[in-house]
Amino acid sequence: MTAPGRPAPVDPLDPIGIEDLLGSDEKAVRDAVRQLCARLIDPYVATWFEEGGLPSIRDLAKELGSLGLLGMHLQGYGCAGMSAVDYGLACLELEASDSGIRSLVSVQGSLAMFAIWKHGTKEQKQEWLPRMAAGEAIGCFGLTEPDHGSDPGAMRTRARRDGDDWILDGRKMWITNGSVADVAVVWANTDEGIRGFVVPTGTPGFSAPVIKHKLSLRASITSELVLDGVRLPADAAFPEVRGLRGPLSCLNEARYGIVWGAMGAARSAFAAALEYAGQRTQFGRPIAAFQLTQAKLAGMAAELATGQLLALHLGRRKDAGTVRPHEISMGKLNNVGKALEICRVARTVLGANGISLEFPVIRHMTNLESVLTYEGTPEMHTLVVGQALTGHAAFR
Repeated sequence: MTAPGRPAPVDPLDPIGIEDLLGSDEKAVRDAVRQLCARLIDPYVATWFEEGGLPSIRDLAKELGSLGLLGMHLQGYGCAGMSAVDYGLACLELEASDSGIRSLVSVQGSLAMFAIWKHGTKEQKQEWLPRMAAGEAIGCFGLTEPDHGSDPGAMRTRARRDGDDWILDGRKMWITNGSVADVAVVWANTDEGIRGFVVPTGTPGFSAPVIKHKLSLRASITSELVLDGVRLPADAAFPEVRGLRGPLSCLNEARYGIVWGAMGAARSAFAAALEYAGQRTQFGRPIAAFQLTQAKLAGMAAELATGQLLALHLGRRKDAGTVRPHEISMGKLNNVGKALEICRVARTVLGANGISLEFPVIRHMTNLESVLTYEGTPEMHTLVVGQALTGHAAFR
């Protein structure tokens, strides 16, 4: 207990009191996710990263599902129906463990499940969403192609009608969960414009070879999707949505989670640097006592607090139904860039130990190099914000 008249001690991980802005239910969600990560992820994730995989993904998906984390911001069909801030806090804690784990949850809930929930038929929703929410079925989201990332409208994957069926041909690249997925949401060009399809991965002609030799997001499964004459019934297509507004609506959901998640990776790196600086002794005293180290720690703390406030502000606006796409773009642009800076500075505080997997810093730093460019490169988000500010589209 703090003595009367004496201020409470400063929490180095929350020096400006952001905790006071959270409700008790929100803190409970955050704490539950943090405890799950401490039990099921943190003791093993450095090994998963070093070995390059996620061997327990199905068991982990079920654990995440049992806590209500898969599609947690969706309503009905076994989904938890939690708030945007709840979802953001969960993403922060998951990415404090590893970006690959947050990606697993984001792709499942904000891409594959959200696409079916938002655009699917009642039958598609009933078939897939309850199992996906429970972690009993894993989904992936096929939009990016080998030659088309920032320009998805130029995709080459094609769906053509054959009687009452659809035939899909094409390739998708850098697909999280692809080789372990039970269902893929695939976007393809048709004579009617871009359409989305719900593709059971056991369908003949569908394959998902694993992408190897990654030096980022190694505790995550990344695949190519190959569609060679995949025949689907007419009701596999999303019935109404046409054009890029379908996939882009899903990407905006995932980008929102990244705004929070990046701050989780940054917090983990900052915490490691702060602890190390207090223990590492040089010239007869801990390096935390030197001015240049304190300048690094103070700068990291300021950027971390700013990013967390931005994420919380966007979450409150999302819950109020007032957030706009360019605001999410600004959040991703700022927070991922600042998280990378925090990791790089933290690496210098740890010196040579900063490149060791005994500490989380280099793992977060290399992961964030992927987070920086997926779900929209910084260049694309810069132009989204620029268009909002000026009224001029500068994409071409």
